[in-house]
Amino acid sequence: MSERIVVDPVTRIEGHLRIEAEIEDGRVKDAFSSGTMVRGIETIVNGRDPRDAWAFVGRVCGVCTSTHSLCSVRAVENALGIVVPPSAELVRNLMIATLYMHDHVVHFYHLHALDWVDVVSSLKADPAAAARLAQSLSPWPKSSEGYFAAIQSRIGRFVGSGQLGIFSNGYWGHPAYKLRPEQNLVAVAHYLEALEWQKEVVKIHTVFGGKNPHPNFVVGGMPCSINLHEPNAINSERLAFVKQKLDEAKTFIEQVYIPDLLLIAEAYKEDWSRIGGGISNYLSYGDFPMAEYGDVGNYLMPRGIVLGRDLSRVHPVDAHSPDQIKEYIYHSWYAYQEGDQAGLHPFKGETRLNYTGPKPPYTHLDTGDKYSWIKTPRWKDEPMEVGPLARMIVAYAAGKEPQKSLIDDTLKKLNLPLEALYSTLGRTAARALETLLTADWALDIFDKLMENLRYGDSRMVNHTLWSPKLWPDEARGVGLSEAPRGALAHFVVIKDRQVGNYQMVVPSTWNASPRDAQGVLSAYESALIHTPVHDPEQPLEILRTIHSFDPCLACAVHLYDEEGKYVHQIDTF
Repeated sequence: MSERIVVDPVTRIEGHLRIEAEIEDGRVKDAFSSGTMVRGIETIVNGRDPRDAWAFVGRVCGVCTSTHSLCSVRAVENALGIVVPPSAELVRNLMIATLYMHDHVVHFYHLHALDWVDVVSSLKADPAAAARLAQSLSPWPKSSEGYFAAIQSRIGRFVGSGQLGIFSNGYWGHPAYKLRPEQNLVAVAHYLEALEWQKEVVKIHTVFGGKNPHPNFVVGGMPCSINLHEPNAINSERLAFVKQKLDEAKTFIEQVYIPDLLLIAEAYKEDWSRIGGGISNYLSYGDFPMAEYGDVGNYLMPRGIVLGRDLSRVHPVDAHSPDQIKEYIYHSWYAYQEGDQAGLHPFKGETRLNYTGPKPPYTHLDTGDKYSWIKTPRWKDEPMEVGPLARMIVAYAAGKEPQKSLIDDTLKKLNLPLEALYSTLGRTAARALETLLTADWALDIFDKLMENLRYGDSRMVNHTLWSPKLWPDEARGVGLSEAPRGALAHFVVIKDRQVGNYQMVVPSTWNASPRDAQGVLSAYESALIHTPVHDPEQPLEILRTIHSFDPCLACAVHLYDEEGKYVHQIDTF
């Protein structure tokens, strides 16, 4: 006998996501992912100066802050043929690296860790045993018995008051939790430490971009001035501060994040290295250009597609091609002039908010009809998973180092086969390994920037084609990036020196989209199939897999529907 459960809203994410799942014999038989807001932000920039678009579209999300602005200026630069100065490209890379480190750490501890960590169980821990455990994992200094006793007392006050605060509504005591009390105590302590750490690393954004969230960018480079000896510019003192924050980030990632990831992986690998793999196609646009943007051969993260988990070949990606990337609306609450069966390349994309069909239901979704405000993107009509796992798989298939060796070494350490990557646990581990790589890359990028500055190359902006008088009557451009959650593309059509059309195909559009007209599932829906569910009233296992993608619905769907209603059917945490 089957039953349908509703998880709405899925919490510990950015935005509004609804999951409906058919449960049969204790496992997910079918699943449906629904974005419950209307998408429309692209329409805001139509008719505006394309050089200003970044400031608007960057506000679509404050979590992966800066990446939409970067993609936007890249799209305009691509359309107009503007080349960014080398030092400015390195500063952009530092902005990306800072975002990765901050975003991935925050995701692991504050959005995903509590799917693996039982907070209340930590009250049963022996602080001395927790200290010995922590000291065996890494040389991180906050590992004394007294420290863990104080953390335990702090959590005890939460529980004793009956007000769990930030830990409310958790499924504490659920049998899917596997960590021992001491392991839980160590993880909870690091959860709290990460809250303090994350506010420090983003200060790098304030140095180069003026603020965080939403640091500033500019078409043609970066809106900052670097002069090692000028008090009113980014000088030697400010750069030394950046270096300090990069060093601190590397230490925290190496001594806290990675040991905790390995601790969780060891405890859960028997089951969760075989659950949640989902679709078998992986897309990465690549990023971290170490020379001119667009010369993909110099990217630290390679570009390409792996189909059917065939690691012997990496397929090329051309986002400009109308035959490659298309968005469909067969199961989405939108309308195309060409009809619901049409697939549109984003240059011709439509964001029409005058859909007149059935309104979104707030009981069970009519999954045979339209059931999401998210469009369905496809690459040559194939669904794709995007994100850290996709990036690492594409890099592995391409033989890219150090990614390949790091994956092999980690799997060997955990005594797991390569196939374990294709799982909920593999997705979570890939994000951590990518963070470790980024910490090293950021320091190398900083050194290259300092070398450029010592040789006198402090150029931050190329104004050569900034004047609209030099632009063609019509131009098209694509800006590609790898946001923390995956492949991100902004498409701009410039007509008469204004934005004529603007479309974004974002990571959660790929991952969270509804199935297509042929019934082929996208990443979230596919990953949930066969997931065990111990208690339908406490769907911890469903959240564990969905959170492994780090959902960010704000950039996939942008506004409430006109009634702004939803039914909270299950308390989720």
